Amino acid sequence: MADRTVAVLAGGLSHERDVSLRSGRRLSAALRGEGLTVAEWDTDAGLLTRLRDERPDAAVVALHGGEGENGSVQTVLEMLGVPFVGTSSQGCRRAWDKPTAKALVAKADFATPDWVVLPHSTFRELGAQAVLDAMVERLGLPLILKPDQGGSALGTQVVRDAAELPTAMVGCFAYGDTVLAEQYVDGVEVAVTVVERDGGPHALPAVEIVPENGVYDYTARYTAGLTDFFAPARLNDTTAKAVGELAVGAHRLLGLRDISRTDAVVARDGTVHFLEVNLSPGLTETSTVPMAMEAAGTSLGEVFADLVARAIRRGN
Repeated sequence: MADRTVAVLAGGLSHERDVSLRSGRRLSAALRGEGLTVAEWDTDAGLLTRLRDERPDAAVVALHGGEGENGSVQTVLEMLGVPFVGTSSQGCRRAWDKPTAKALVAKADFATPDWVVLPHSTFRELGAQAVLDAMVERLGLPLILKPDQGGSALGTQVVRDAAELPTAMVGCFAYGDTVLAEQYVDGVEVAVTVVERDGGPHALPAVEIVPENGVYDYTARYTAGLTDFFAPARLNDTTAKAVGELAVGAHRLLGLRDISRTDAVVARDGTVHFLEVNLSPGLTETSTVPMAMEAAGTSLGEVFADLVARAIRRGN
């Protein structure tokens, strides 16, 4: 691998650009530490020309949100025949849409909080208050609002009082035209990284997430000191096994590849609930994926160097 060149694709134009750049820089440094030659490329109008003219042996998609996770960049890489680490364009499209992912996971008999999905136009055409009243009647309070697509908890809000709903809806719609409203499950929040090796996908130790203000929002995710993490999570053996099985199950059901992160919550009765899956998880200093790797006795560079080698062997 010493003579291989890897292009780390980061940045882009989504709301998560800054986080992606941080992930890309950390990943690039880790891969260089494994002896690979690394080029850091932004996904701008010059990307296709660079991919053709400077053709890397492989690419790693370290983009968060938008074209980096909805399959767009993956489609370009597939068209150009560039091997890349990460999920195929088809798998990206399934996982990127949160309601679709939840429906597929629920169909396989994994637990996931009850939910409804409503576009902005429904509130405008049917009357916002009437729709909000029906939402509360169906899901109860508290509930969680989040855009049906996107990551880093942007636009995600916990609503505990019906009077807070209108303002929370406006904040959610700032990040998308459709809202996913979900029952709030009180319990232990965990993130479970799945990595593929020769034996197939396997779960790394779950990371327990304890935000200072009780909500793991964008600020809590990326500001050091605002969230406590426990790796491995403080779970009994039975529950730890269950969260691992859920994450591997979601990875397989959604047709993901190489690496993914499943977010889940363990309810007080021990039930493990699927929340969502991220196919291009954050790799920053406060991200859970590197923590899980360290808890498993490995490192970011080691894992991704192996994934790069797998991508090259696999081809496009």
